Amino acid sequence: MKLILLGAPGAGKGTQAEVICNALNIPAISTGNLLREAVKNGTALGMEAKTYMDGGKLVPDEIVINILKERLAQDDCQAGFILDGFPRTVPQAETLSQMGVEIDKVLDIEVPDEKIMQRLSGRRVCEGCGASYHLDYKPSKVEGVCDKCGAKTVQRKDDHPDTIKERLQVYHAQTEPLKDYYQQTGKLVVVEGQEEVAETSALTLKALEA
Repeated sequence: MKLILLGAPGAGKGTQAEVICNALNIPAISTGNLLREAVKNGTALGMEAKTYMDGGKLVPDEIVINILKERLAQDDCQAGFILDGFPRTVPQAETLSQMGVEIDKVLDIEVPDEKIMQRLSGRRVCEGCGASYHLDYKPSKVEGVCDKCGAKTVQRKDDHPDTIKERLQVYHAQTEPLKDYYQQTGKLVVVEGQEEVAETSALTLKALEA
């Protein structure tokens, strides 16, 4: 099965991608990781992408999709794959289709913005060992102090409310239109994100059978 996973930052896509990987035994593919790997390996497309990345510019869609196509041609993708983080815009989705990448189903993990704000802004990470906590769902025994190593727990810049708002605005403006695009093709399936991860995972697996 060839899948695309959609959802706003903080909707829990990464967890659901892992659930699907384990259930279907197919790889999850992140274009960001692919670009970094292509640059590291010094491939022709990687070197072409590097010229843009070094200049702080976005890598053109054509290069990204060509790198993606190389990855999708590998043996472990023959039974299917999950695209997580691509496409991000309708033009990228159109280019993906034009280049012959056929998608079977698009899963959209839906979580309200206010719930995402609560999830992300409440996260805390230990400066010492990297352990993660949440002010509401998984607090440390002493606020601001890691249970495991005693170091300070902090809020990452990505989890600051102002940063979260900006990320959500970009998502709604650029990526959310993909829902309408794939709805028109009959491939969109919406999964309502639940409080409990296990409940969301159960709905995700059920959606694959739809």
